[in-house]
Amino acid sequence: MAAKASRKRLGKPAWPRKIRLGQVVVTIYRRSIPTGGFGYMVANYANGMRRFDSYATEVEALEEAHLLARQLSGRQVVAASMTNEQAAEYAAAIQSLKPFGVTLLASVDAVTECLKIVSDLSVLRAAAKFYAARNKSITRKSVAEVAADVIRLKEARQARPRYLHDLRARLPRFAKAFRKDCCDVTTPDVQAWLDDLKLSAQSYMNFRRVIHMLFVFAVARGYASDNPVVGTEKRKTTGGETEIYSPSEIRQLLAAAEPDFLPYLAIGAFAGLRISEIERLEWSDVHLVERHIVITKGVAKTASRRIVPIHENLAAWLTPYAAQTGLVCGSERWQKAARRRVIATSGIQWKHNALRHSYASYRFAQIGNAGSVAGELGNSAAIMHKHYRELVKPADAEKWFNVKPHSEARNIVAMIARKE
Repeated sequence: MAAKASRKRLGKPAWPRKIRLGQVVVTIYRRSIPTGGFGYMVANYANGMRRFDSYATEVEALEEAHLLARQLSGRQVVAASMTNEQAAEYAAAIQSLKPFGVTLLASVDAVTECLKIVSDLSVLRAAAKFYAARNKSITRKSVAEVAADVIRLKEARQARPRYLHDLRARLPRFAKAFRKDCCDVTTPDVQAWLDDLKLSAQSYMNFRRVIHMLFVFAVARGYASDNPVVGTEKRKTTGGETEIYSPSEIRQLLAAAEPDFLPYLAIGAFAGLRISEIERLEWSDVHLVERHIVITKGVAKTASRRIVPIHENLAAWLTPYAAQTGLVCGSERWQKAARRRVIATSGIQWKHNALRHSYASYRFAQIGNAGSVAGELGNSAAIMHKHYRELVKPADAEKWFNVKPHSEARNIVAMIARKE
């Protein structure tokens, strides 16, 4: 159907002029312009709101008005033939846009223009997120100030001493290298700094973990728009070889231990608690009669309560301490001093985390159930299979859990009594 221009009378056209096509009407206006002559405007409702498109000549205005009439008429035909599913989709789109005060046509026009630039909706969404992150309000604060804030917060929340020590060692070192505001630190900056440290894979990842936490804190409090550590390299750590003690070695360590330090060794070797868990363990959590140790949420590394059995040999080592109260062991500094004296007296080399590794290895060999041992240790069956499977034989496990005190137990009781 050809569009028709209406006229009030033949001959000289009347203004405004209207172009009709079916139910569609497009109006053209003529206006005098300051330089003399006329300008022409077409009323355009294509995006749901009226706007005026200007043209220099009547011919141009008429051509665009006819084109617009055909476009709008075509839309009416499509609308008339919409299925119920399409109508529901349209209604849902209108409802979704309502809170933003944007019409469906206006939003489609905007998305179409953006897709001409990036050609993919996922890229468009990522670009919007990037823009929002880069243009949100940021409070400038130096890396050193934010690092100090983190440490104070962790202290106030009573973080574990070992964790606080780690933060105090790493964060000031990072802050000293970055004398700038958090929002100005980039991923290449952090990567270059980590590379220059020339650390082992494990130490590299330890630094990365702490710095990542620093920027999580900074982003959450508006000191940075994003976390530059996210894009840095992750290095694979092997964790090193799992070291354990032999039954004879643990016997020598226990024999050389001072009374205050002996429960630390015995619980680590025969219950498999983590060092950090022994540090927070209280004697009230050690139930000798019921033969178990309760690892509460506040003690466990994973903040998950668990029950660890007290085996017969561990019960024998702990019986002299049945009346004790308070913490099972002293501070980290006290532990280091006690370890040095045990090493010097026994002649046995101290192996990293070997008390827990030994318990896991011998216990796995004893019962052959990865899930049960994992439950006692507070980790996963996958970890058990990866690190502790077939490290020792069942016969060795029997010897390990038969390491018991002899006459020295009476001496321990006497020494504890004298101290009290």
